[in-house]
Amino acid sequence: MPEGDTVWLAAQRMNTALAGATLRRGELRVPQLATLDLAGATVTEVVPRGKHMLIRLADDRTLRTHYRMDGSWHIYRTGSPWRGGPGHSIRAVLATDEWDCVGYRLHDMRVVPTSQESELVGHLGPDVLGPDWDLEEALRRLRSHPDEQIGVAILDQRNLAGPGNLYKVESLFLTGVNPWARVADVPDLRALVERARTLMLANRDRPEQSTTGETRRGQDHWVAGRTGRPCRRCRTPILLGDQGPDLQERITWWCPRCQATPAPVDPRARTGEPGTEARRARR
Repeated sequence: MPEGDTVWLAAQRMNTALAGATLRRGELRVPQLATLDLAGATVTEVVPRGKHMLIRLADDRTLRTHYRMDGSWHIYRTGSPWRGGPGHSIRAVLATDEWDCVGYRLHDMRVVPTSQESELVGHLGPDVLGPDWDLEEALRRLRSHPDEQIGVAILDQRNLAGPGNLYKVESLFLTGVNPWARVADVPDLRALVERARTLMLANRDRPEQSTTGETRRGQDHWVAGRTGRPCRRCRTPILLGDQGPDLQERITWWCPRCQATPAPVDPRARTGEPGTEARRARR
């Protein structure tokens, strides 16, 4: 699932291409919006809100899109070929005289009056990369569910908006927190949240997402995607397990030594094993 920094960067690029321009083409290729033509509308700004993108129009409407697991926006110079995927996967086309913004496999597309954006994103917690970031509020929301597994709680966008699975597992590793520990048992919740935000800030202006300082493939993460490989700190094999109500979307990597905890944890924390990741990839 795309992380909040991916959406943030895409929104900045979309804003550069669209803000202040009038759409000569505005197609939304989903059944509920297929008859709505945005051609002729002027874009005022494109802003991210957690993992949501809000495209605001001068006529006081807002188009919201969400990437979910596989969505993306691609930007092309007018007349250039579109290379984001097969034509049938295109869900939106917003084109100006200079740029074509093409949305592939987008989800949760809605158009609402701009004054009613809260209906779409009002439930979200403070945005880790947004102007509304409020560390104390994020901590308050997390602590209001003390028995929740921290690996689940930090992904709950109602607590803090933006972090996805990558920043979850990497920040947990770097702060030595077991993913299955209760929120109440995390020794320094503030340090964990601040570490997640630091990682996202470091990556928001580039497509590469490195948590180690290295951008070379295979060297860019501490635990993510490294099932069975030796921990970069202690050499213990990295484990992979399923976590949360939607297990397919919440795979978790961790080091059983660096992230050991004396507190009780969910038994599934001990079921990870080398090879699990490869088997899941073949499903």
